[in-house]
Amino acid sequence: MMAAVLAVIVLAVASIAYGSTPIPLDEVAAVLGHALGLDVLAPEGPVGRIILDLRLPRVLLTICIGAGLGVVGMLLQTVTRNDLADPFLFGLSAGAAAGAVTVITVTGDALGIWTLPVAAFIGGMLATATVLLLIGRSEGHGPERMILAGLAVSFLFIALTNYLVFSGDQRAAHSVLFWTMGGLGLARWDNLPLGFLGVAIAVLFALASHRRLDALLAGEHAAESLGVPVARLRLIAFVAASVATALFVAVSGVIGFVGLMVPHIARALAGPLHLRLTFTCVALGATLLLASDLAARLLLHAQELPISIVTNSLGALFVVALLFSKRRS
Repeated sequence: MMAAVLAVIVLAVASIAYGSTPIPLDEVAAVLGHALGLDVLAPEGPVGRIILDLRLPRVLLTICIGAGLGVVGMLLQTVTRNDLADPFLFGLSAGAAAGAVTVITVTGDALGIWTLPVAAFIGGMLATATVLLLIGRSEGHGPERMILAGLAVSFLFIALTNYLVFSGDQRAAHSVLFWTMGGLGLARWDNLPLGFLGVAIAVLFALASHRRLDALLAGEHAAESLGVPVARLRLIAFVAASVATALFVAVSGVIGFVGLMVPHIARALAGPLHLRLTFTCVALGATLLLASDLAARLLLHAQELPISIVTNSLGALFVVALLFSKRRS
């Protein structure tokens, strides 16, 4: 746990110092110290604006989204008892991306800079409502029905997104790419609260419900015998995960596999009980996304990769390793 926290700090400093324009660490320290009111001389020129207005909010948003996706993945894997559960599986990310792409290709920026985040959030909530409607119309509320409903909604919104991309303004392809493959280049101080709110919802729910989530590890019947309302807990967890995911996608686009990988690594380090597991997911999620964002910015000269190229590559290798480890065990 302490190693993960240290890794977050090191990667945060590296993310501020390195990018298309490298900045010496002493200048980074001087700018941050001056901003905190310390008696240090800040460097002149655009360096201060690059650090304070561009890279610092990006680092903070990356930490929020990475930590939040890690906790969201933990919640979904616990309540569905599915090791591969993450926001992708339930259509949450696909719905939010479809909302953003609708604005880009059809309606335009009616609300100014907030149009895309609002549309992405509405799309995510619409996907959530559709999944819950399908679950309510079916018999029972078991995890397998939630997974099937989520897959159906995910494919539906992916098809809608592809249709909008094909039939809409082809000049908007770059913006569409951002929302479907993710990126943190839109981080600003004014949209940073969306990331803070998302991680707060996920983490506070996990901490408030950690004993009931622990009871689920023994099975649904055992949890119900202990007084845990399993169906209600599952639905509330799904809604909390949906709202948090929609907030994340509203400012970063779709970032895949973080919610799948982090809980598995965290359980290996912290065990299955959810109090300690939640904090470990926060630290590991922030570490993974900071490292992925730094790689996306540095792998190509003078060009930034969509971050999902990095996380999807890591996720594919992780799933292959997981399959082989399951086979050996």
